[in-house]
Amino acid sequence: MKTTPVRSIRNIAIVSNAGAGKTSLSEALLFVGGAIPTLGSVTQGSTVSDYEPEEIRHRCSVSTSVLQFSWNQTDFTLLDTPGAISLLGEPMAALRAVDAVLVVLNGQGTIRTELIRLWARIQELGLPCVLFVNGLDRDEASLDRALEACRAHLACQPIPLVLPVGQGTAHDGVIDLLRRQWIRSEPSIPQPQIQPIPSMLEAEANERRRQVVEAVAESDETLLDIYLGQEDLPNEVLLSGFRSAIMARRIFPLYAGSALHLNGVWPLLNALSLFLPSPLERGAVLSFSGTHPHTGVPCERKGREEEPFSALVFKTVIDPFMGRLSYCRVVSGTVHADSTVWNASKQCREKLGHFYMLLGKHHTAVPLAKAGEIIAIGKLQHTQTGDTLCTEKEPICYPDLQLPKPVLSFAIETKTKTDIEKVGLGLHKLREEDPTLEFVRHVETKEMVLSGLGQLHIDLTLEKLRRKFGTEVLLHTPKIPYRETIRSVSQAQGKYKKQTGGHGQYGDCWLEVAPLPRGQGFVFENRVVGGAIPRNFIPAIEKGVVEAMQEGILGGFPVVDIRVAVYDGSYHVVDSSELSFKIAGALALKKAMETAHPVLLEPIMEVEIEAPTDTIGAVMGDVTARRGRILSVNAEHHVERIKALVPLAELSSYATSLNNLTGGRGNYTIEFSRYEEVPSDSVSRILEQHKATRSLAVAP
Repeated sequence: MKTTPVRSIRNIAIVSNAGAGKTSLSEALLFVGGAIPTLGSVTQGSTVSDYEPEEIRHRCSVSTSVLQFSWNQTDFTLLDTPGAISLLGEPMAALRAVDAVLVVLNGQGTIRTELIRLWARIQELGLPCVLFVNGLDRDEASLDRALEACRAHLACQPIPLVLPVGQGTAHDGVIDLLRRQWIRSEPSIPQPQIQPIPSMLEAEANERRRQVVEAVAESDETLLDIYLGQEDLPNEVLLSGFRSAIMARRIFPLYAGSALHLNGVWPLLNALSLFLPSPLERGAVLSFSGTHPHTGVPCERKGREEEPFSALVFKTVIDPFMGRLSYCRVVSGTVHADSTVWNASKQCREKLGHFYMLLGKHHTAVPLAKAGEIIAIGKLQHTQTGDTLCTEKEPICYPDLQLPKPVLSFAIETKTKTDIEKVGLGLHKLREEDPTLEFVRHVETKEMVLSGLGQLHIDLTLEKLRRKFGTEVLLHTPKIPYRETIRSVSQAQGKYKKQTGGHGQYGDCWLEVAPLPRGQGFVFENRVVGGAIPRNFIPAIEKGVVEAMQEGILGGFPVVDIRVAVYDGSYHVVDSSELSFKIAGALALKKAMETAHPVLLEPIMEVEIEAPTDTIGAVMGDVTARRGRILSVNAEHHVERIKALVPLAELSSYATSLNNLTGGRGNYTIEFSRYEEVPSDSVSRILEQHKATRSLAVAP
């Protein structure tokens, strides 16, 4: 078996906006690296990365693909991630498994919200980056426009290491500024054509190279002294200094070209090998931090083979042929297939299955894995995405993946009753693959609710549900889980008396109901004195009250935030029973609420919105129109972050509205905050709609 030193491993996530050509670039890197014999096409559905039927149909990446190959004595693992903002969880998880990032930009200089959010996460993780401007063969493509977009939206100043020879239809390769070569390529030939720099571009190439040398010299005082003394840097010193500056994130190198025509791909692949860190170098600079699962004491790993084994599961796939596969980044140590390890997240032992290296949907079995490698492990029983695997004697637990939370919800309805269990099972399995999905059954509204990061996310989930589990569902807006409560104190008698010929039923109680502060729930008190009601019947009264609270008197919504006290009543020695007092308690609550000024409550959500500065007025106006209350507005770079409280009933179409208001550049998160009283002018409308819905539900 081939063994590769950890220093020769490069783990790289490829991220971009949707449509920037990330998958085409991945395909070009595989072809240039000799991993595939021919160049696949996204439009023809023949790429290594996009092999799922949904990806071929939509012509875009839906999930992260692992691409592993060897080139120039370097073992590459590329994680080709989706670019759509509705699928942001995939690249967010992938960033935790790599040591560096390749950011792909389009030649039009468009940088959307999804890439801005990913860039912020890349900065948090301290990951070195290489940028690639793709599509210079297209009309209106411009390297300068892409550079300006980086300065404006990513707050970084990339250093171009290539000079394009022509742009648009005249694009004809690039000049490698470090090697001072004109590199041309053809789609049918993986090896480049290397020629001298054209004389008409020699002066510009020299000036661009001088700018590169100056940037490297300014990143380190020692290099600056050499540069000031020699007005240049020796090539070896230049490359070494450049690499150090990249790993320290003081410099962001930028390459450019056309993935479809392989232009610029060869120097890019060489740069990924030469400039980006190995897992060992990454661990030496920024150790992998975690905590002891039992004590909570911070601990860390440096990414060395000599350390105890530990790994982070960053993705789960349920393959129709291979079964359940857990994609893991081995952080430290060495582990053999079929061994037993400790799941620090679940606090249980886990028997490992077979190990696989991956190239898209192709799997190659390997007997062991070591620090720095990314592998797929088969048939883990307890392990889920985000879990940490380690040795039981020296455990460590790495932080959660910090994935985005769902913002768009739909109630789902099966076409036939026989499909209910099948839909539930299918969605639970899909959620194992994608933790950014949420699927719950609401007891109050009697609905199954599916939540995701956007419309595309939901649509793709339902396509997979139909393909993998053979079932379809209908979508509609979820019911709002309203509540009822009271404003004032009230007393009422509940008396249940029934004679049936034998033993009768008799229960009689007086209740006092009073409002509680919002969010306090329910309190029951026994104030009966003198034996008016035997103590053994008090729990029955409470049970009757609790059951009656499930349907309030306004619209049949659950009742919350009340204190109920039983303070008097009477009983019959023969006819009284727990059932009779249970019914009496329910009757008393209903009567008391009628005179306690009942009100309707609605869920209020805390919404955090990111929107470009030029759209902030429209966004804030829309929030206010939705009965929202602005809590704060803070400026961050070229976006504004708004925090607001908005009723859930007003957010059903918010994803579409925000997209329209911001031109697709806005995003938001949503969390439950509290319940508040519904405005009086909306109560009758809500109750009428609810009554109509209930009538339809019981209609034959």
